[in-house]
Amino acid sequence: MVSVNSGISNGDRVEWNAVYTRHQHEKLVAESLAGNGFEVFLPTYNVIRQWTDRKKQLSLPLFPCYVFVRSNFERRLRVLSTPGVHFLVMFAGRPAPIPDLEMDAIRKAVESKLRVEPHPFLRCGDWVRVTSGPLADVEGILVRKKGSYRLILSAELLGKSIAVEIDAFSVKPLQRRSTEPLLSLAQPAPFAKRRVAG
Repeated sequence: MVSVNSGISNGDRVEWNAVYTRHQHEKLVAESLAGNGFEVFLPTYNVIRQWTDRKKQLSLPLFPCYVFVRSNFERRLRVLSTPGVHFLVMFAGRPAPIPDLEMDAIRKAVESKLRVEPHPFLRCGDWVRVTSGPLADVEGILVRKKGSYRLILSAELLGKSIAVEIDAFSVKPLQRRSTEPLLSLAQPAPFAKRRVAG
């Protein structure tokens, strides 16, 4: 993550928001926003791609076409004027805030040494809290894949999820926390209706 002093006064409400970018422009947008004094988070994962003559390890965005930026409402036009930005994810005419709990969980997973990868967005499964290890206190959905377990962490607003390998014995079941206010926001299709004119 790139963190830069944004110069925002304490009186303004600063929140995490999602920026929708042009295809394969996530890193360029993140660098441009950071260069303009924004705090930016672009979670990535490593993958090995096989070509005919060679293999190469690539660092790819966990949430393709999305960059997270911490800002306030008054600076939205500066965000929107960044090259490669299509729009901010909006709700009711304002940038839709992403809960700190979700951002902290995703950051903790990315900064751990565990394998992290994109995962289809889920609403079913066992809701659990990790009790030990590098992801202690992180909450997510436990699923099984090819004999091992994954913890699914979601950005509800975007309808996107990631999976991180986890020891099933290091989690305890929880009652699913309520996400009712976000149900109408988790569908990717209407994003264009929530865009702010740049």
